[in-house]
Amino acid sequence: MPIRVQELIHKFEEGTGARYVKLVFAAFVVIAAAGAYDMAAFRNLSTPEGMDAAQLAWNLADGRGYTTDYIRPFSVYLLKKKQSDTLGPVGPAAATNSTQAPTPGADAGRLNGGHPDLANPPLYPLLLAGFFKVIQLSHPDLALEQGFRIYGPDRWIGIFNQVLLLVLAGMVFIVARRLFDEPVAWASVIALLGGELLWRFSLSGLSTLLLMNLFLGLVMVLIRLESAIREGTCSPRTLIRLAAAAGVLVGVGGLTRYAFGWVIVPVVLWLTALAGAKRATVAMAALAAFLVVMGPWLVRNYAVSGTPFGTAGFALFENTPLFPGDELERSTSPDFSGMNVSDLKEKLVSNTRDIVQSELPKLGGSWISAFFLVGLLVPFRNPTLNRLRWFLLFCLVLAVIIQALGRTALPTDSSPVHSENLLVVLAPLVFIYGASLFFTLFEQLAGQIPTARYLVLGAFCLLACAPLILTFFPPYPPPVVYPPYYPPWIQEKAWSVDKKGLIMTDIPWAVAWYGQRRSIELSLKYKSKPADRFKNDFYELDALRPVNALYLTAKTLKSLELRSFGDWVDTDEDAGLLNRLRQRVVDNGGREEKKEEDFRVFAAVRERLLANAQPAEEPKAEDWERFVLTTVLKSEVPTGFPLKRAPEKLLPEIFLMETEREGPKAIQSSK
Repeated sequence: MPIRVQELIHKFEEGTGARYVKLVFAAFVVIAAAGAYDMAAFRNLSTPEGMDAAQLAWNLADGRGYTTDYIRPFSVYLLKKKQSDTLGPVGPAAATNSTQAPTPGADAGRLNGGHPDLANPPLYPLLLAGFFKVIQLSHPDLALEQGFRIYGPDRWIGIFNQVLLLVLAGMVFIVARRLFDEPVAWASVIALLGGELLWRFSLSGLSTLLLMNLFLGLVMVLIRLESAIREGTCSPRTLIRLAAAAGVLVGVGGLTRYAFGWVIVPVVLWLTALAGAKRATVAMAALAAFLVVMGPWLVRNYAVSGTPFGTAGFALFENTPLFPGDELERSTSPDFSGMNVSDLKEKLVSNTRDIVQSELPKLGGSWISAFFLVGLLVPFRNPTLNRLRWFLLFCLVLAVIIQALGRTALPTDSSPVHSENLLVVLAPLVFIYGASLFFTLFEQLAGQIPTARYLVLGAFCLLACAPLILTFFPPYPPPVVYPPYYPPWIQEKAWSVDKKGLIMTDIPWAVAWYGQRRSIELSLKYKSKPADRFKNDFYELDALRPVNALYLTAKTLKSLELRSFGDWVDTDEDAGLLNRLRQRVVDNGGREEKKEEDFRVFAAVRERLLANAQPAEEPKAEDWERFVLTTVLKSEVPTGFPLKRAPEKLLPEIFLMETEREGPKAIQSSK
């Protein structure tokens, strides 16, 4: 018995058990770091894509199928177009070119029942829905909470993604040890987790960490496939199975994020160059498996919307001179006739320049990543490393091109934490190659100066983890992401509308998640011009399905520029005073000790401006800026607008509900 105990101790100190002790200890360190990071830097969901995926997962978990409460006007257009192409124009779709207002008819835009989601691939919401079911997630009533700080479901989503981050760290270790050795594996994991960017992704609600795991799984399959082809140790049937597994992983990645599906191009080309006489069979096996996985979902999208990728397939046209910003997503009658190749070329060049200059050097969120990129250029004796490096370089170039062409207005709001960041998906493999370069240089230095060995290793670890370590020191970011998201306000306003109601808002993703109400994104215009009556405006959507409430937040109010006051005031001094006061109200974030004072001062300034302003006639509101100015300055909505009742004050957020459709012009505001 004593001998066995001694052998057991020896096994865990120096034998094979020592490795498992290290891994378990590392796992506990990562879990502790996650807890410390959440205590210091946790923030509620801040990305529209994260909230969109969360509300979609909630609908799935609630048994409502793949339907969304975040409705894009452009998806309404696609659904109407699909029905028109199939059955011919009906109801509102046939009336939009007439001189009379559209009349309710067939539900062409799918606004009365469940609205099918046309923006998100299904895998991540499905996994998130399963997680919601396991933990029995429910939305809390925030009116019962005192001193709101953290939204409970947001924290659970963060935990879900941090588990994926822990799995990712384990996969990085396995791949790095397979390609190099254990020191390189540990250095790669340290670089990955110390950069802090992935921790921010874990709290964003995005599918990025899941996609990283799938990419490393693909790398594992390719490593085994390359060795099998080079050594000739596998049968043709095994090679086909491995190639098919690679295609399946790319297809699953495409069902996580559509843009990842382009990785099938470097996979097929890499296999073609590698497989020799078997190149056609192996490459076709990968491509066929990819199509089998992706095909059914693309068929579903085409059957519903007439396009294989839904609204996501039009990202190529977004943020171009024809559709700047988010105009295409908010359009119900887009005109693509003005699009030309030069617009796409301009988008590619300008965005590529920005990516290469600002995003590529900071790949992975650490300044050390610029050093890691050099490791991609170092030749290796191992042919697997050289061939895999070429695959990674091909993927990097392709990611830059796809990210540049597919860029929308999202990176402007949340860069670099957004779903269009494809470069970060490749960061784990880049870190592995970079860590190998570090140890190549380190061994040369250690041979010349042995005493500096531990000093250099300590400096590397400290520098690699500096971004994460600094987050543990104050000042800490507030967990509430305001402006514009303050969940208690969102929930209070959303819950004042019936569950079957429809809210038009500038933050529909947040209303759908925090308020559990169907919300449609703010239309491109408030009122279209007479020549384009009922196009891209509020009334076109209201005719398809009556809108029950209008909710405008700091996202819209902060975008009002000084020139917008030109129709109402005589001097720039008065306009500047009101603009500064509006900014002050927004920046205060609704703090009670400041809110009442700001409202009193605002009322006095408004009266002064109205006394000085002498507009010739009531402005013909065509955009939402003028609508807001009319509503706030005159305390009344433009003539004919059906939503007239303001249950709360008009700042810092505007919330209007419907009364009778033929009600009085003045706002019934509780002041």
